[in-house]
Amino acid sequence: MKRLSFLLLAMLITGCGYTTKSLLPENYHTIFIPPFENKIDFVNADDRKLYVAGLESRVREAVVDRYLFDGNLRVADEGIADLVLKGKLIKFDREELRLQTDESVKEYRIRVTVALTLLEPAENIVIWEEPAFAGEATYYLTGPLAKSESQAIEDAIKDLAVRAVARTIENW
Repeated sequence: MKRLSFLLLAMLITGCGYTTKSLLPENYHTIFIPPFENKIDFVNADDRKLYVAGLESRVREAVVDRYLFDGNLRVADEGIADLVLKGKLIKFDREELRLQTDESVKEYRIRVTVALTLLEPAENIVIWEEPAFAGEATYYLTGPLAKSESQAIEDAIKDLAVRAVARTIENW
């Protein structure tokens, strides 16, 4: 019984290790996110059929919005930010996941892929680099889970933004 009491007391004193505090180093407070580049190869016939106008801008806006929502880093102007997150849109895919009995597509997966680089501009140091960072969403064409492709694209962009901010805030 004494052993159990001691264990419970130790857990209460030390906590469980979970925190809502950011793992960012103390010297990082702001981030600048320049416009993302669109590096999708539209000469390739497979990439051309999936063109979404302004996708790189929508991805950047979602990432900025997610940083604002998160609140651990303030979005700042170029030249005064502690960090810079550069992004390049490199791929947009729509993949067939499920077929119906008549071989028509029932479910698709949308994937938006970017290359991301987080820099510390003062020291010109690359903090981390992700050459193929993706957000994805699935959608059904019919049934109770049906949604439009445009909504699935928005969901994939949001997923990418959540992951990008988490990569910055939590992965130190």
